[in-house]
Amino acid sequence: MNPIYLLAPAAGVIAMLVALYLRNKINKVDPGTDKMKEIAEAIHSGAMAFLKRQYRTLIIFVICLAIIIFVVGIATPGADSLQPATAVAFIIGAVCSILAGNIGMRVATKANVRTANSAATSGLIKALDVAFSGGAVMGMSVIGLGLIGLGIVITLFHGQSSVINGFALGASSVALFGRVGGGIYTKAADVGADLVGKVEAGIPEDDPRNPAVIADNVGDNVGDVAGMGSDLFESYVGSIVASIALGAALAIGANGEGVLAPLLVAAVGVVASIIGTLFVRAKEGGNPQKSLNRGTAVATILAVIGMFLVLTNVLPKSFTVNMFGVQATYTAMGVFIATVAGLIVGFAIGKVTEYYTSADYNPVKKLAKSCETGAATNIISGIALGMGSTMIPIILVVMGILVAYQFAGLYGIALAAVGMLSTTGMVVAVDAYGPISDNAGGIAEMAKLDPHVREITDKLDSVGNTTAAIGKGFAIGSAALTALALFCSYTQAVGIQTINILDPKVVAGLFIGGMLPFLFSSLTMQAVGRAAGSMIEEVRRQFRDIPGLMEGTAKPDYAKCVDISAKAALKEMIIPSLIAVVIPIVVGLIPFLGKEALGGLLAGALVTGFLLAIMMANAGGAWDNAKKYVEVGNHGGKGSDAHAAAVTGDTVGDPFKDTSGPSINILIKLMTIISLVFAPLFM
Repeated sequence: MNPIYLLAPAAGVIAMLVALYLRNKINKVDPGTDKMKEIAEAIHSGAMAFLKRQYRTLIIFVICLAIIIFVVGIATPGADSLQPATAVAFIIGAVCSILAGNIGMRVATKANVRTANSAATSGLIKALDVAFSGGAVMGMSVIGLGLIGLGIVITLFHGQSSVINGFALGASSVALFGRVGGGIYTKAADVGADLVGKVEAGIPEDDPRNPAVIADNVGDNVGDVAGMGSDLFESYVGSIVASIALGAALAIGANGEGVLAPLLVAAVGVVASIIGTLFVRAKEGGNPQKSLNRGTAVATILAVIGMFLVLTNVLPKSFTVNMFGVQATYTAMGVFIATVAGLIVGFAIGKVTEYYTSADYNPVKKLAKSCETGAATNIISGIALGMGSTMIPIILVVMGILVAYQFAGLYGIALAAVGMLSTTGMVVAVDAYGPISDNAGGIAEMAKLDPHVREITDKLDSVGNTTAAIGKGFAIGSAALTALALFCSYTQAVGIQTINILDPKVVAGLFIGGMLPFLFSSLTMQAVGRAAGSMIEEVRRQFRDIPGLMEGTAKPDYAKCVDISAKAALKEMIIPSLIAVVIPIVVGLIPFLGKEALGGLLAGALVTGFLLAIMMANAGGAWDNAKKYVEVGNHGGKGSDAHAAAVTGDTVGDPFKDTSGPSINILIKLMTIISLVFAPLFM
C-alpha cells in the first residue's frame, strides 16, 4: 500500500493529541466552590450513566447486525460489498463513533463548571476559552477517530473500498441511536422543566427547586454534545467512504489517486481546523460570536488552500471516466472547484439558518411579536417560518450539486460532500461550545453565584444558541450531499443506470421513501410526548408532595427525573432506529420491488427528509430564540402572557429541533449506506 495513505490517519493522531492537550488544560482550571462541584458531579454522573446504559443496548444491536453481515457474507460468495470482512469494518466504525461521543461527553461535563467558575473569577475571556476548549475536544475526537478508524480499516483490508462501507455503516448505526436516544432524553427533561417550572410554578429556568433541572442539564450534553458529535462523525466518515467508493469504481488515476484524494482533503481539513481553533479569542466585553466566526473563517480559508494544493498535485491533470456507459473527461481543477462548491454551500446554509433562527433578524422578531396574541398564533407563525425557510437551502444545495456535477461528474458530487465536511473539527467545536455554556449558566444559577456571572454565561449561551442552530443547518446540508454521494455509489453497486419514474416499482419506492421521514418523525415526536408526560407528572408530584420544596428549605429528588428520562430514551429509541435498517432491506428483497424500488425509496426519503429536517430544525430554533427575545424584556418580558405563549412555542419546538429534525439527517444516510452494504442481495 502506498505510504501516502498514512497521511490521513497521521492527521487523525495529531487531532487526538490536540484533544488530549485541551483536556489536560481544562482539568487544570479551578472547578469552583463545593456547591458547584456537587452540581457538576450530578450532571457528569447522570450523563455518563445514560451513555453506559445506552451503549449496553447499542452493543447488542451492533453484535447482532455484525453477525448477520458476517453470515450473509459467507453465504454470498463473490459479493463485492458484502463480505465477512465487512462485519469487522462495521464493528470498528461503531467503536470509533462510541469512543468519540464518550470522550467528548466526559470533557464537556468537566468544562461546564470550570466555565462558570472562570466567568466568576476571570470574566468573559477565560470563560469563552474554557467553553470553546471543551467543545474543541469533541471536534478533534470526531475527526481524529474518524481518520484513525478509516486508516485501520484501509490497512487491514488493503484499501478494498467495498469493505470500507462497513465502517460507515457502523458509524451510522451508532449515530442514529445516539441522536434519537439523546434527543428523547433531553427533550423529555426540557419540556418537563419548562412547562411545570416556568409556566406553572413561575420559577426561573435553572432554579435548584425544579426537580427536572439536573436532567435538563444532563440532556444538553447527551443530545447536543454526544448526539451532534455522532451525527457529524457519521457524515464525515460517510462522505469520505462514498468518495473512496466512487474513486475506485470510476478508476480515477492509474495508481488509485481517486481513492487517495478524499483522504488527503480530510487530512488538510484537520490541520485547518486545528489552526482555526487558535484564532478563537475574545476581548473582555466583546462579542463571542465574532471570535467563533473568526476561527471558522480561518479554518475555511486554510482548508481551501490545502484542497487546491492536494487536488491539483495528486489527481491527474485530466482523466476520463465511464459513467453509465458514457465517457466523460474531467480535470483536477474541476474536482477542486466541485470540492470548494460543497464548502461554500455548507457555509451559506449555516448563514441562512442563522438568519431564520437568530433574534438579531426579522424572522425571529416577528415570531416573538406573534406571541402577543397567544400560543396559537405563535405556533402558526413558527410552522410557517420553518416551511418558508426550506427554499433557500434547497436552492443552494441544487446549485452545489449542479456545479459539482458539471465540473467533475458523480465524483465531484462526492468530493463536494467531503469539502463541506472538511472543517468538521471546527464546526463541531463551535457547536459543542453551546451546551457547555448553557450548563455553565445552569450551574451558576443553582449554586447562587453573583448575578454578573449569569450575565456572562448568558452572553456565551445566547451565542451558543445561534451556533447550535447553524450546526444543525450544516448537519442537514451535509447529510443531503453525503446521502446523495452514497446513493451514487449504490447505483454503481447494483448496476442502475437511470431511475425511471414511469416504472411502477420506482414510483412505489418513491412513495414509500417519501413517507418514511414523516413516520419516523411521528414516532420520535410521540416518544418525546410520552416521556415528557411522565416527567411533568413527576415534577408536579414533587412540588405537591415534598414539604418546603417551593420555599427552598427542602431538596428535590433529582435522581428520579434523571431516571425517567433515561428509561424513556432507551425504550423509545429502538423502533424508530430499526426502521432505517429493516425497511430498505425488505424493499430490496421483495421480488416485485427489488433494487429499482429501493432506488426510488432512497430518492424519495432524501427529498422529503431534507425538507422536513430543515423545516423542523429552523422552526424549533426560531421558537427557542423567540422565547429568549421575550425574556430579555420585549413584548412584556418574563411573566407576561406573551412569555407564556413563547414558552409553549419553545416546548413544541424542542423535539422539532433536538430530536426529530436532527435524527432525520441520520435516517436518510443510514438507509442509503445499509442499501449499499447489502447491495449484492438485490442483484
